[in-house]
Formats: sequence, structure tokens, C-alpha cells
Amino acid sequence: MPRINNEKFYSSAVKAHGVCAKGLNWLSQESQLVRFDAILELLPQDLKSFSVADAGCGFGDFYLYLNEKNKTPKEYVGVDSIQETAAIASKKTQCDIIVADVTRDKLPTKDYYVCSGALNILTAFETYLFIQNCYKSSKRGFIFNALHGDKKSETYNYLTSAKIESISKELHVKKVIIKDGYLQGDVTVAFLK
Repeated sequence: MPRINNEKFYSSAVKAHGVCAKGLNWLSQESQLVRFDAILELLPQDLKSFSVADAGCGFGDFYLYLNEKNKTPKEYVGVDSIQETAAIASKKTQCDIIVADVTRDKLPTKDYYVCSGALNILTAFETYLFIQNCYKSSKRGFIFNALHGDKKSETYNYLTSAKIESISKELHVKKVIIKDGYLQGDVTVAFLK
């Protein structure tokens, strides 16, 4: 079981802040964009010939960010476990948005999976299942960010570099890139095939 109720965590933020970065419990839109920049740096320069699935897509902000950067992929699919945010993402992006639990449901196969922020409130086991499912559902790799360090929290999930390396070994990841230093306490990781 999750430490906290995922749907309540996000629904209460949407109610308090509306459809914006804070409505998904981001500290600010600026910190959300910094994390998106870190993910984009690990994706291919030209996304026009690749499909991208966004696990934990929220309102579809990553897709809108890619469009603004003229980095629109050949195909984009959002995946979110909360019906309310998925409906908003579908309307905002005009893309296919799937309602699914990434930790256990079958996901469509896409070239790349990305995830920004969705790992932050999962348990360690749920995080492993989420990463495993996204990596196995990708043809080329999974790029994600997470809270970085060995803090213990009742709400948030932190990954150490050692834990990231351990997960990569268990999944037989061919190439691992760990990028940090762009925001305190955050890390972006590419598990590439």
C-alpha cells in the first residue's frame, strides 16, 4: 500500500491551486521546467521519428513543453492513474491519455518512456515496479527524475545513487546516465537499451 493516498494527494492540490504546476504539488512552474530541461537533455536531439510515453503525465505539461521547444515527438501518449488529471491532459494536449496504474498495468510499447515527479510519493517497492514497467515497455529507454538522497520521509520517496545502480543491475540496463546538480535534492536518470 502507498504511504499516502495518491488520488487525494493530487486532487486536494488541484482543488487548492487549480490546473497549474502547484496543482500537481510542484514547488513552482520554474522547478518543473528545470526538471523537464534535464529530461530533454537525455532524449535524442530530434524526436520527430520517436514515440514518447509520459508516465504520470499529470496535465500533459511535458508534451506542451516539448511543443514550445519545437521538439514534438512522432507520437505522444500520456499515462496517469487519476481520471481527473488524465481528462485535463487529454483536453490540453489533444493526445491519447491512458488511465492506468503504472506499477501494475500493461503499458503500450513506445520508443521512450519519461517520468517527471510521479515517483516522489511511491513506496520503494512501488518505485521499483514503476521503473521496471516503464523500462520494459520502452524500445530505447526510460528517462525519469526523482528526489535524490537518503532522507526518510512519511510522504516523499528518495533514491540514492546506489539504489539507482542496484535497480539498473536488476533490470539489466545497458547504459545508465545519472545527472544531478541542476536542483538541490533532485536527480534525472536515463536507463538506456
